[in-house]
Amino acid sequence: MHIFEENIKNLGLIIPDLAVPVANYVPFKIIDNMMYISGQAPVKEGELIYKGKVGADISIEEGIEAAKLCCVNIIAALNKGIDGDWDRLENFVKVVGYVNCKDDFVDQPKIINGASDLLVNIFEDKGRHTRVAVGSNALPLGIAVEIDAIIKLK
Repeated sequence: MHIFEENIKNLGLIIPDLAVPVANYVPFKIIDNMMYISGQAPVKEGELIYKGKVGADISIEEGIEAAKLCCVNIIAALNKGIDGDWDRLENFVKVVGYVNCKDDFVDQPKIINGASDLLVNIFEDKGRHTRVAVGSNALPLGIAVEIDAIIKLK
């Protein structure tokens, strides 16, 4: 078992099959050795789990969990793109996280840390990345968090 799979197992996570896109786009694209993963929602088994504005409709803690779930779906896309060969992962380059929130909400970084921390806990130094964490007045389908990623492959 690969160390990344052990880390996933030790965290009690199950990486799902890649979800089907809900609109006219592809879930990921690989160009040369770079993988671009489309924005992932807090979806589990085809169901939107976290909807609404963080800090108003759902708590900060729930927002962090939403970010983690988005990250699990990013890992599902990565796994599909590398055909389960974790040795192909060079490193995570950049993560962009969007938080559905009110104008006066300022804890976007805390929310997206849910995903960032998970990446480092699973992929160790290869999970360290640059990042943007921004607030949004609305996200597709009313989701609380959306996250995309850029990953370098071997």
